[in-house]
Amino acid sequence: MENAVSLTGRWERPAPESAGLRFLYRTLPGRLLLKPLTGRGLSRLAGHLLDSRLSRPLIGRFVRRYEIQLTDYREADYACFNDFFCREIRPELRPLPDDPALLFAPCDGRLSAWRIDEGTVLSIKQSRYTLDELFSGDPIAERYRDGVCLVFRLCVDDYHRYCYPDSGVKGGNVFLPGELHTVRPIALGTLPVFVRNCREYTVMDTAHFGTVTQMEVGALLVGKIENRHGAGAFVRGEEKGRFRYGGSTVILLLEQGRAELPEVLFRRSAEGLELRVRMGQPIGRAAVRELTAAGK
Repeated sequence: MENAVSLTGRWERPAPESAGLRFLYRTLPGRLLLKPLTGRGLSRLAGHLLDSRLSRPLIGRFVRRYEIQLTDYREADYACFNDFFCREIRPELRPLPDDPALLFAPCDGRLSAWRIDEGTVLSIKQSRYTLDELFSGDPIAERYRDGVCLVFRLCVDDYHRYCYPDSGVKGGNVFLPGELHTVRPIALGTLPVFVRNCREYTVMDTAHFGTVTQMEVGALLVGKIENRHGAGAFVRGEEKGRFRYGGSTVILLLEQGRAELPEVLFRRSAEGLELRVRMGQPIGRAAVRELTAAGK
């Protein structure tokens, strides 16, 4: 299994937290401010501002601060900052692997991998997440006991569109309302963010990986998860949706024995490291039984 896929990219520890986040999550006065700051009302207000033409001057500052290479993206006349934030990358810069049995990253981000043990999806410092909590009681959670949870944490300078990791047929998108905490490690280690934040999930019957659930998690100032399609067929690599401004998270849940993933991915994740990945980058392979079922 170690040799199933050769992972490429940098292993990183999350960058140090800002003084502002340390104040909010590590002090009593800061925690008192969290409720209004993480409510959906503030994110809606910020969204209205970033959707207006008044936000256009922010584009240049963002480009300079994060050293965005505009030539990597399709030319467009951005009416507001959020139009720019959701800019579309040139497709040749996010190619898909030719082999359809390869599991690839559905988005840019920092990847960690966790085995689901007796219903516990992952444990980060003091925060533990169970399947029942993650799905808010949906019986579909039972499918993923003893399976795998892949977490793709997006930062503000990542590409904020995401795609389908395989072809198949999907159900409708299920939205779970909640708060909007940051997805930075300081919050993940203090609160069960993934089960408190707004999130939306889609259950997909795929050609090579069985029943896969893809979940998008909102974050601070990301009150809007924009999935493009309802129930129906979808195609590998087709754009599934996009996030508005801020850092966000995409979670993939895989059933037991459906995919082979390099052991180093689990080992490094347990050490607190994340792998920088890009959409379309191979991270695993369909299990042998899936290849047989698909006629490979």
